[in-house]
Amino acid sequence: MNYALVTGGSRGLGAAICKRLALQGLGVIINYRSNEAAAKAVADDIECAGGCAELLPFDVSSEAEVDAALEDWENRHPEDRITVLVNNAGIREDNLLIFMQTEQWHNVINTTLDGFFFVTRRILKGMLTKRYGRIINIASLSGLKGLPGQANYSAAKAALIGATKALAQEVAPRKVTVNAIAPGYIKSDMTKDLDESTLKKQVPLGRFGEPEEVAALVAFLASNDSSYITGETISINGGLYS
Repeated sequence: MNYALVTGGSRGLGAAICKRLALQGLGVIINYRSNEAAAKAVADDIECAGGCAELLPFDVSSEAEVDAALEDWENRHPEDRITVLVNNAGIREDNLLIFMQTEQWHNVINTTLDGFFFVTRRILKGMLTKRYGRIINIASLSGLKGLPGQANYSAAKAALIGATKALAQEVAPRKVTVNAIAPGYIKSDMTKDLDESTLKKQVPLGRFGEPEEVAALVAFLASNDSSYITGETISINGGLYS
């Protein structure tokens, strides 16, 4: 069976992505760090709809945890393979740079960039061997535009976009595509503390996006229909930054 691994898949965008990929007939591996109840709820929803899902807890920023968890999964699934990887795990710890603590800088950078590196490196070998794969990195408007109070988050997501472009060229000969998605303001746990009523006035479409709208784009990039798209960063922001 072909599987999709979604990091940070227990809530918000990740949960919507997991559910949408399951509708495409993929088994879904829901990664989470600590919220098992939320991850199990996503798996239950997928299974109730006739799909296949399983939980795989690990901290994406820990090389040891990533390797141990994925090795265990591979040993338990000798006939299956991960054909889709969605690097979605990320955190926000906003602050003006002058007041930003060292931990705030490293926590955000490590989750996004170390997470991308450790997980992708581990999964990539199988994709290259089988000459097929879809890697989708969840970046951000912040990584394209830069947002005040988010020097750490903007840096992490901008770097993720750069890594996407580089890796896409490395693996294209093996028919593995690598793309990034840069959401703007999307209703999720990551944006629940923002002033939606004020910020949506900046958006030409006049609203925040829905997680399911991002998930639909992920599903397209994960499909065979996207086989000639690689190295791209696709914005989904209601026209906020075009």
